[in-house]
Amino acid sequence: MKPYTIVAFGDSTTAPRGTLVVYPNLLQNELIVRDRPVRVINAGIGGNTTHAALARLAAEVLAHRPDLVVVQFGINDSAVDVWKNPPAVEPRVPLEQFEANLRGIVQTLRARSAKVILMTPNPLRWTLRLRELYHRPPYDLTVKDGMNVRLRDYAETVRRIARTEKVGLVDIFNAFADWDTRAEGSIDALLLDGMHPNEQGHRLVADLLGEKIAAQDNRVSRKPPAPPPPLRR
Repeated sequence: MKPYTIVAFGDSTTAPRGTLVVYPNLLQNELIVRDRPVRVINAGIGGNTTHAALARLAAEVLAHRPDLVVVQFGINDSAVDVWKNPPAVEPRVPLEQFEANLRGIVQTLRARSAKVILMTPNPLRWTLRLRELYHRPPYDLTVKDGMNVRLRDYAETVRRIARTEKVGLVDIFNAFADWDTRAEGSIDALLLDGMHPNEQGHRLVADLLGEKIAAQDNRVSRKPPAPPPPLRR
């Protein structure tokens, strides 16, 4: 019996990261599909833009004949490498090309009968290291979300593609931003290093994805959360 195959297709915010339990691992452990085993493939690679994603789409995604592909890019596409000599002044992938690349990925997947869920990139926060690297315009050191000057537009482009291509959307950018306004604390509590989600960040991503996947396909459900450990007396 062919497993229900999910490919998590992204950059370093998706890719395996040492002993950290990333969201594809959580989905593998928690999703249940009626009458079929579940297989979640992590196709995240650090540093990837949508240019690189297009180049490996056939071999690393389509070859698995996925039932569902979760797609998340944008952080590397939007990056302006102001740390270079001379400093860059434009993003690695211009916004218009990012849109064309991502739309092409979605349309190719749909042509192969794969369901698609797009995710916006998570927002970034300043750290000492990021301040050293990205201390020039267009980045703004004076505000806490000054790393997101260009990234916001890329996130909005992902939303527009999901809407016009009629595919699922999990808005990670806004979900992390909402965390900032609630009692749980700031976005920093969801990030390892100002850029990559930590355990709590991946937990939030997996919860939102699990809900979306189950809502789109009535064959899919989620295991109930493990009960808390008993209180010690």
